[in-house]
Amino acid sequence: MDHRDDRETEQVPVGPPDGAIAAAATTATAELGDGADHDTRFFGQPWALAHIFGVEMWERFSFYGMQVVMTYYLYFSVSEGGLGLPQATALGIIGAYGGTVYLCTILGAWLADRLLGSERVLFFSAIVIMAGHVALAAIPGFAGVGVGLVLVALGSGGLKANATSVVGTLYSAKDPRRDAGFSLFYLGINLGAFFGPIITGAVRDVAGFHWAFLVAAIGMGLGLLQYSFGRTSLPPQSRVIPNPLPRKRYPVAVGVALVGIAAIAALVLSGIINADNLSASVAIVTLAAAIAYFAVVLTSKLITPDERSRVFGFIPLFVTSTAFWSLYQQQFTVVPVYSESKLDRTIFGLTMPPEWVQSINPVFIIVLSGVFAAIWTKLGDRQPSTPVKFGVGTILMGCAFLLFLPFAGGGENSTPLLAMVGILLVFTVAELLVSPIGLSVTTKLAPEKVHTQMVALFFLSVALGTSVSGIVAGYYDAENEVPYFTILGGLAILVGVGLLLAVKPVLRLMRGVR
Repeated sequence: MDHRDDRETEQVPVGPPDGAIAAAATTATAELGDGADHDTRFFGQPWALAHIFGVEMWERFSFYGMQVVMTYYLYFSVSEGGLGLPQATALGIIGAYGGTVYLCTILGAWLADRLLGSERVLFFSAIVIMAGHVALAAIPGFAGVGVGLVLVALGSGGLKANATSVVGTLYSAKDPRRDAGFSLFYLGINLGAFFGPIITGAVRDVAGFHWAFLVAAIGMGLGLLQYSFGRTSLPPQSRVIPNPLPRKRYPVAVGVALVGIAAIAALVLSGIINADNLSASVAIVTLAAAIAYFAVVLTSKLITPDERSRVFGFIPLFVTSTAFWSLYQQQFTVVPVYSESKLDRTIFGLTMPPEWVQSINPVFIIVLSGVFAAIWTKLGDRQPSTPVKFGVGTILMGCAFLLFLPFAGGGENSTPLLAMVGILLVFTVAELLVSPIGLSVTTKLAPEKVHTQMVALFFLSVALGTSVSGIVAGYYDAENEVPYFTILGGLAILVGVGLLLAVKPVLRLMRGVR
């Protein structure tokens, strides 16, 4: 799901030991002198991991629980409780929103690195997310949508950017529990992603949209409450500001922020940016940011010739990643529309809410991520290189779209639920070949002096692909599906094949990184 590029890497910590146990844990850590938390009360992991596990689980619960409900809220008719937007406009807004979440990871990382430290940004981001869900639940109409989505996007970007960093502070570099701890955090992400659509979808079906948004707000509130009590147990490293912004530069930073906000407001008020072109606007901003980042990194005097070559080698991966996410993120645009209008959702005589389809992917992720990890471990140096994994993953993503073709042109309830389960299984396999692999290779290819910018570039590929998914979803026509699924599926396959044909030159540019 989401952007489960974060599902593959995000991992989180939890609550504080107290009393004599806390003192003992502190003493043990001091004696070992490696800066790690050697407490083992959370399934053999530091107890602090439980609190971050909790806030991340509830954040994913609220995020995924709200997202598909929001899709329906935007285009369902007023008589059905929705806002009655044209479907293409609604899907474009959802694509732009998803792209903005990933754009905001750049802002979240900057705030952590220069002003507040990762833990504080994580905490404040959780507050902003809850405020966004409350706005969606309490403010009617387009005003609630505008305020709510902006706040949730800002908060989710900040939380996504810093959760992994905070979890990492619980372990020393050589702590053998590190991978297992991140796996536990990953489980929390997918538990939230699984239960969110099920519960909010059921509430929307019975009580309406705003009650569903309220459930998302309550979930985020529970996660924030738990984290508020547990954050004091996190290590001091989680609050360190790696590269503090000099105080004399604060006015410049504030000025830039105000100018940016004013520019966006002016573009919106003048009508240059509107609901119909929102996805395109986000895509243009993201593309400009990506080009700027590449230019900064490639022209930097701080990187070596080998590092510069590796950055050039990352460009084909960036393009392929963008193509992949432009199809994958249609789980939140076209797939919800298809599930609501074409899918036979009857199980044992009962019709399930269409939001429940979004809970299929997290189940496959939970089951298959361990399988893929075991395969890569077993193969070791014999496993396929990163360009091969990217190419095959993108080809599979294109094939997933072609799997809709046997059911194209069908009427209401014409597609069997089992067929959708199979299609989403292909989505998941493709995801596991691109999302975690992309995060991993980005850290390997990143020049030592500009490491953060390279990680930002991977997130920008996700942001660009997500916003493009909103643009192309506007062309989906339930009455004429064959061209849509054929063209997009075929283009993704061509991109994947192109990368496979270029594996050798790409690997030469990557200079020893596979």
